[in-house]
Amino acid sequence: MVDAIGIAGTALTVHRKWLDAVSDNIANVNTVRATSEEAFKAHYVIAQAGEGTTGVYVEGGAYSNSEGRMVYEPDHPLADAEGYVRYPDIDLGQQMGQLIMAQRGYEANAAVVDRAKTVYEAAIQIGRG
Repeated sequence: MVDAIGIAGTALTVHRKWLDAVSDNIANVNTVRATSEEAFKAHYVIAQAGEGTTGVYVEGGAYSNSEGRMVYEPDHPLADAEGYVRYPDIDLGQQMGQLIMAQRGYEANAAVVDRAKTVYEAAIQIGRG
């Protein structure tokens, strides 16, 4: 039972970091840069099963290798001489799907922690009774 709380707790951490990465990507989907600058790079979380332990952990992060997309906006203050600016190459629909999956995973693991806590409290009550 305590293992269930620990395992779900590690998954909560992974899902929280996933939510942070996705929300950062969504927040920067319209970040404009000059063509001489690098576009915002989407951030991704790399999760790994625990080795020798139970649960899961964030092994690291990765960034997209996209150079962004050039958009013709001659009136933009950051536009180059040809009228182009650089936007990140982030698919908002894909990021929203990732957000929903991360949120559902977080909610599921939070429910596991809550139910395990309830069972643990019931076991304590039985032991007292």
